[in-house]
Amino acid sequence: MIATQDLVLQNYFRKTIVLGQEYLPLDGPVVLAPTHRSRWDALMLTMAAGRRVSNRDCRFMVTLSEMKGLQGWFLNRLGCYPIDQSRPTLLSLRYSVDLMLEGEQLVVFPEGRINRTSEPIKLKQGLVRLSQIAYKKGINVNVLPIGLAYSEVIPKPFGKAAISFEQPIKISRLGKDAADEFNLILAQRMHAAEQAALRIVGRIS
Repeated sequence: MIATQDLVLQNYFRKTIVLGQEYLPLDGPVVLAPTHRSRWDALMLTMAAGRRVSNRDCRFMVTLSEMKGLQGWFLNRLGCYPIDQSRPTLLSLRYSVDLMLEGEQLVVFPEGRINRTSEPIKLKQGLVRLSQIAYKKGINVNVLPIGLAYSEVIPKPFGKAAISFEQPIKISRLGKDAADEFNLILAQRMHAAEQAALRIVGRIS
C-alpha cells in the first residue's frame, strides 16, 4: 500500500481526483465495474475503493495471461486472481461467488481489455453471468459502474487522473433478456461516469 499508493501513484500524477465516492457501498458484496483505459486503473481503484477507504481489499479478476512472471507476482500481491475469459471454468466462477458470499469487493473489467478508442463501450458477458449466478444463489450484489480518465490518452508523468463512481445497480431477473438489459444499463452508466472523469481532467468540456 505504501509503495503503490503513497510513492508510485502520488508521485507519478500531479493530481488524483475521486468523484461520487458516496456511491461506494462499504459493506455487503459488491462488484466494481470500471472502464479500462490504462494499467494505472488498478492503482486508481485501490486508491479510491481499497482498504483505506472501504476497510476491505479490491479482489481483481484478471486474465490468465496477465498472471505470469514478475507481473503475475505483483498482481497476486494486489489481490488479483485469474480467469480464462474465453472459457471460464466452473471452479473460477465458484471462487468468485464464494468471495461475494464472504462480502468481498470484486473488480471485474466488463470490457475485457484496455480500450483507448472513442468507440461506444462494449461489454463482455462475464460480469452479468457472474452476477446472475450470485443472484440465483440468493446473493444481493451491488454492481458499481465506474469511469476512469487521464489528462492524456496514454497517462504521462505529472498529469491528472480521475475516477468517477455512479449509483450501484442490481441484478433482479434471470435469463438472456434480463442480461442484455442489465448490460445496456451498465454500459450507459459506465459511459456517464467516464464522461464526468473526462471533464474533470480537462479532456472534454
